[in-house]
Amino acid sequence: MTADSEAVDTTVERHKHYEDVLAILTGTLIVSLGVVIYSKAVLLTGSTAGLALLLQYATGTSFWLMFSLVNLPFYILAVKRLGWLFTLRTFLAVSLVSLFSRLTTQWVEFARLDPVYAAVVGGGLMGMGLLVLFRHRTGLGGINILAIYLQEKSGIRAGYFQLAVDLAILAAAYFVLPPANLMLSVLGATVVNMMLAINHRPGRYVGVT
Repeated sequence: MTADSEAVDTTVERHKHYEDVLAILTGTLIVSLGVVIYSKAVLLTGSTAGLALLLQYATGTSFWLMFSLVNLPFYILAVKRLGWLFTLRTFLAVSLVSLFSRLTTQWVEFARLDPVYAAVVGGGLMGMGLLVLFRHRTGLGGINILAIYLQEKSGIRAGYFQLAVDLAILAAAYFVLPPANLMLSVLGATVVNMMLAINHRPGRYVGVT
């Protein structure tokens, strides 16, 4: 085997605009389904989606509205640190998740939903959706913005950082959720973030648009 054959191709192929659009639509649809599964099972995830679900359970306000509101302050960080293009894509993704999560309840009904299954599959869906968005330089606001920024600047894996923050959010849910639901939510948060930590590593995949 020659040195040339062992060399790694460092050429970066940029995503085309239509690929970004399809990725954002696909990623937000997948995340929305995971959120609806969690809402049905009364489970909690992390990041701003977790905050929105927690506020929904505590106040009765719809997830889509709370999710839109809690993300507003984080757009300032996105503009300053990650640029207008990333911020606009993130704003679009947040808006689509808010819209799709509202519509999904009209498209899908669950006659029976096992809570353990909901925690694992719902968490897996959200992790997959976030992975699609991350690979097209798009987040879902809040902690996602900070996680992507830290990974790109410091090499800290987005999944591990989010796991630490998400566990803190879940700890705050002690006063809102029953213990069984809280434990299953921890399981789901682990599924989400391990999927990101395993599949979204610096240098393994570079998505450029």
